[in-house]
Amino acid sequence: MSALHAVIMAGGRGTRFWPASREALPKQFLTVCGDESLLRRTARRLYPLTGEENVWVVTNAAHVDVVAEHLPEIRRERIVGEPVGRNTAPCAGLAAALVAREDPEAVLLVAPADHWITDEEGFRRTAATAMRAAAELAGLVTFGIVPTSPQTGYGYIEAAAGEEGPVRRVARFTEKPDRPTAEKFLAGGRHLWNSGIFAWRADVFLEELEASRPELAAACRRIAAARDREAALAEIYPGCEGISVDYAVLERSRRVYVVPSEFAWSDVGSWTALAEVLPADEHGNAVEGDALTLDTHDCLVRSPQRLAALVGLENLLIIDTPDALLICAKERAQDVKALVEALERRGRRDLL
Repeated sequence: MSALHAVIMAGGRGTRFWPASREALPKQFLTVCGDESLLRRTARRLYPLTGEENVWVVTNAAHVDVVAEHLPEIRRERIVGEPVGRNTAPCAGLAAALVAREDPEAVLLVAPADHWITDEEGFRRTAATAMRAAAELAGLVTFGIVPTSPQTGYGYIEAAAGEEGPVRRVARFTEKPDRPTAEKFLAGGRHLWNSGIFAWRADVFLEELEASRPELAAACRRIAAARDREAALAEIYPGCEGISVDYAVLERSRRVYVVPSEFAWSDVGSWTALAEVLPADEHGNAVEGDALTLDTHDCLVRSPQRLAALVGLENLLIIDTPDALLICAKERAQDVKALVEALERRGRRDLL
């Protein structure tokens, strides 16, 4: 098989993790349940597959030094700074173009920086299957998580009818369904959660990107070929279309496969999602930091600087930081993003 590379997408803002996640230090750099950042956990999970020398990180240009601090073992030229965020398709396209300059048939494992995966060996077994399939089938391979509940916050991948085995053709993608549809998907047995983790050959992905978004593919190739990459990024990247890799490529390609994956996984997309993966006490409370709970149930408390005391509360998110305190009903966790947008409208840059 060709050389194996890993690409960590670390350019997100993590607005649903406000007030802990800020523009200067977004979610992927936070330490959650342990002493390692989500970014470092992700990189360490990938090193046994590709080696440290073949790991790339695409991040915000303002965070290149932060990435280098978290991952000092990665070569500096493998840390790519986006001057502006343009979603996952430009990120994946640029990474593929950079790797293709070294080896067009290299296989890329593309993963977000902020997912929570505890079964690292299970993940690596799945990744090895996906990367082998990407090389042998010259296809775009997705990781589909075998669903355990009718989640409405995830996208779904439908495997083609009659497909069996460890690698299956994809029939279609469905974005965040309503509850009845999610229940139908769960009962049918052909639908998987879309994890946002992928494997493909660099040249194959660029071919598919060129077929659906030729201008974007050309821009990625120009940046990768430039002698001064930072100057080319500053000049060309802001003009790239901001679009996800799912919409730009995967939903249009006829070369898409899925590997059903049973390792425990969460995209940790909100504080509620974090509460679901952290250990809880006998009353369902998940605590990070110093907290005292009395007659309190099913709350997430994150208070690293001072004692948080809770009495008679249920189903709340309480996130304490030196300059902001979030108190939110669990069922409204997705609306934290709206809080950040409100702060932006009010010009509260000091809290962003």
